[in-house]
Amino acid sequence: MVTLYDVPAEDLIEAVAAELEDRIDAPDWAGFTKTGSGRELPPQQDDFWYVRGASLLRKLAMDGPKGIDRLATEYGSKKRGSNRYRVAKASQSDGSKKIIRTILQQLEEEGLVTTVKGEGRRITPEGHSFLDSVAGDVLESLDRPELERYA
Repeated sequence: MVTLYDVPAEDLIEAVAAELEDRIDAPDWAGFTKTGSGRELPPQQDDFWYVRGASLLRKLAMDGPKGIDRLATEYGSKKRGSNRYRVAKASQSDGSKKIIRTILQQLEEEGLVTTVKGEGRRITPEGHSFLDSVAGDVLESLDRPELERYA
């Protein structure tokens, strides 16, 4: 049986994002908001919301229960000032907690994620089986000889 650990991350996230387009809806404000205070512009991808949701789902499946603060740190970037000049040395800035929280709430409504008091969000068995079934489909569609041992 193929699991999410057996396929490349970028291919899995792309396939899960395509599946999530049918299950969750991006809010109206998603096209206008930045993904963190260290960014100057909103994301340019049309399917950004679903890719971030797939990435969050994979992170929760791989690393166990996590809170929004920890996830915001992982999606953060270096804050370097504007593009025109540098005033101070680069420092770490967190990613947008509202984006992460809203996506996790949508995934929770779908039954893929659950909240554990004191620990953060955790993937449900239904979410794990969803990721594993998509991973099986991804492995079948890949034409890479080094991955044939998992089929």
